[in-house]
Amino acid sequence: MQEKQLTTDAKGHFLNTNQGFSADGQWLVYDTRNDDSKIISTGSIEMVNVATGEIKALYHTKNQSEYGPGVGAVSFSPVANRVIFIQGIRNANEKNPYGFTRRTGVAIDIDKPEQPIYMDARDITEPFTAGALRGGTHAHSWSGDGKWISFTYNDFVIEQLSKTNHDVKDLRTVGVMFPRKVNVADDLEGENNSGEMFSVVVTKVTENRKPGSDDIDKAFDECWIGKKGYKKADGNWQERAIAFQGNVIDENGVQKTEVFVVDLSADLSTAITGEKLEGTANSRPVVPNGVKQRRITFTKEGILGPRHWLRSSPDGTNIAFLSKDKTGFINAFMVSPNGGTVKQVTFNQFDIQSGLNFSPNGRYISYVAQQAIYITNVVTGKTIALTPSATENNKPVSAVLWSPDGNLLAYNRFVENSEGKNLQIFLLPVISELL
Repeated sequence: MQEKQLTTDAKGHFLNTNQGFSADGQWLVYDTRNDDSKIISTGSIEMVNVATGEIKALYHTKNQSEYGPGVGAVSFSPVANRVIFIQGIRNANEKNPYGFTRRTGVAIDIDKPEQPIYMDARDITEPFTAGALRGGTHAHSWSGDGKWISFTYNDFVIEQLSKTNHDVKDLRTVGVMFPRKVNVADDLEGENNSGEMFSVVVTKVTENRKPGSDDIDKAFDECWIGKKGYKKADGNWQERAIAFQGNVIDENGVQKTEVFVVDLSADLSTAITGEKLEGTANSRPVVPNGVKQRRITFTKEGILGPRHWLRSSPDGTNIAFLSKDKTGFINAFMVSPNGGTVKQVTFNQFDIQSGLNFSPNGRYISYVAQQAIYITNVVTGKTIALTPSATENNKPVSAVLWSPDGNLLAYNRFVENSEGKNLQIFLLPVISELL
């Protein structure tokens, strides 16, 4: 197996942590960052053909500056020729730059470049609008059927309130959007926008966690469970569900991160009686009727290792995450969405250095370790390095992506040139029979 450098031009080619390939496997989409933290100053989205290396520009921000708007973290729909990415609020400037509560999800149909489609509506002006949010969505992920999108969320209204009321905090949470147009009156400042999707938060967070309880003050780094959901313990099928990481406090007052699940109903457009879906000036948006949240891991160490998103096997039977094993190394573990025994998957005597991704057939996971590309058979635990260990200057960066047919891996690696170094995209064929 010989890796191939796909991109060569002197700029960044930053792949998202998942869903980088087009549905037909012919294209990879990326933003032009060289640094994970630089969405604020990144102004373009592109895609590259995996066979020919042809590059197509998809989108450029208007009035881009060091303060925003900024774009990044782009994902391909698994069923359509459409991508979604983060964009900062249109009026970003030195006084009001790109930030956690000042970003939104924008889509592009690849046959209509430069024509932004605002997916989640935004309304920070009272009276607020049901189906619109009041802050910033981030890390958008398509459901298996490409109809719904999950994201993490921070609330601008609560962020501003927290500056005068220290009992209130802007707590990161997880939300979803689904097809239903939401109209919001535009404003002269460019803060608000209508959206093609109806957006809600689906995880409950609180400033006042009780030690030893399942209370969380942060929900983040989620994934859809299965391409079509999962089989519940009672034998019924749950069509839509999300696994996410939540920060709890144990009986000793120590914070750790555990795996949680929310089961979603088919209609999330109504609030529980007496509550407002869109929130108020003094309260964050509420979780809609039809959402059931539960904790499924009760581990000693909690989730540990490099930042990573949870990953579900395609059939929805397992959720993968990283933690420290008994020998002290960061390895991969899995748990059923119904809870129960946590199973160790990798037994490496070295740390995993990146997030995980399942192969399309669910048999393997890919990741970076020892500055090389690795895959592990999740049934047998057999592990193999697919590339030699690299130096610090040209090591693989971030997650390793599978093509839809499972025959190709894509990842970022720094490549040095006369002007410095740039994140380039590399491809590696996979011969799964090795495992």
